[in-house]
Amino acid sequence: MLDGVRAARGVIRSLRIYHGDRRRRCALVRHYARFVARDDLVFDVGSHVGDRVAAFRRLGARVIAVEPQPALARTLRLLYGRDRAVTVVQGAVGRAPGTVTLRVNLDNPTVSTASEAFIAASHGAPGWDGQEWRAAVAVTVTTLDALIARFGAPRFVKIDVEGWEAEALAGLTAPPPALSFEFTTIQRDVAAACIARCAAIGYRGFQASLGESLTFAHGRLDAEGMARWVTALPAAANSGDIYATL
Repeated sequence: MLDGVRAARGVIRSLRIYHGDRRRRCALVRHYARFVARDDLVFDVGSHVGDRVAAFRRLGARVIAVEPQPALARTLRLLYGRDRAVTVVQGAVGRAPGTVTLRVNLDNPTVSTASEAFIAASHGAPGWDGQEWRAAVAVTVTTLDALIARFGAPRFVKIDVEGWEAEALAGLTAPPPALSFEFTTIQRDVAAACIARCAAIGYRGFQASLGESLTFAHGRLDAEGMARWVTALPAAANSGDIYATL
């Protein structure tokens, strides 16, 4: 009962943060307009409460919203269930179909994760104080290749899965024109693995934005340059998103 109340509060908190700022909503649209146009197909992997879904829809794109957390998948269906251009897929994305245990942060669902290594890396790290993953749920795993076979080839894929990004990319062999994945300074090894995977399947250009800045911190880099940039970041940078293009 108490955990249910905490989970509901966590979802409401996320809705306020990610949907409550009009200027941020406009900034998201401007940012993703670099990659997404009307009638494009977009995969939003780790949709959370759907703020990126809203931006993609404002750009006129069709969206496959993939979210493993049951409470957040229900929230997405409430928000977008009447929109025929949005399909909610409840589950995780990994290197192979199956199941995985999702560790749920009830108070801060945005950092729920299928990666035990992510949780371990957060212990004692600056900025991660007080984070608890109190609940666990088994979730179905699909792959990006399977989603492409089911829904068609996307123009853009956004991946934000809290330390599980390399697992998600391992299930992609047919690269879309562009994708993004989140990275953190507590798991630079995961960022390095993601960059290497992207290079292996054909991506040649890389840019990054820090935090929620929605601005690129540098010009176009190759894979080696992007890896060096991540390595040189101070720990206080915390997180950001790397964008890969063919």
